[in-house]
Amino acid sequence: MTTSEGDAAAGPRVAPGTLSDLGLINWVFARGAARAIGVRDAHIFSTLGRTRGLFRAWLYYSSRLMPFGSLSRRESEMIIIRVAHLRGSEYELDHHRRLGKRAGIDDDEFARILVGPEAGWGDRQKWILHAVDELITDGDISDTTWASLRRHLDDRRVIAFVLLAQQYDSLATTIHTLRIQRDTRV
Repeated sequence: MTTSEGDAAAGPRVAPGTLSDLGLINWVFARGAARAIGVRDAHIFSTLGRTRGLFRAWLYYSSRLMPFGSLSRRESEMIIIRVAHLRGSEYELDHHRRLGKRAGIDDDEFARILVGPEAGWGDRQKWILHAVDELITDGDISDTTWASLRRHLDDRRVIAFVLLAQQYDSLATTIHTLRIQRDTRV
């Protein structure tokens, strides 16, 4: 799922919000996030921030998956990058290329994540990426892949894995449907 040229040219379906659209709390958060990211406007936050309290609840939920989840930051970023790649979400890839670097994913590893589970990974990473592929493309994880994944993830982490992958799949759908534009670096 990628945004077609016509969709991108048409612009966002919901424009990023202003202070009056977002309310003070969401506006301050969106401005601070943009500054931290090094962009003029973090469109994901200034668009979703229009939902006011729902946005803050979404931020809390999202933060409990990443960065404060039970999976390592590095593995969380691998999962997110793979989901973004499979869904064709350039917006997510832009953000998580940078966040992945902070979590220790260099340019070579980023490229290998895009190639997939057969790109020379260790057993744990290989099965995590296989599970992402199946979950995103099939909406389920095969018994074989599940058994392999379970060799590496306990109950808490396997649940967190599914929730994280699905959260970013949902976010890719939201970004695409709302036609949220990629951020412009300052």
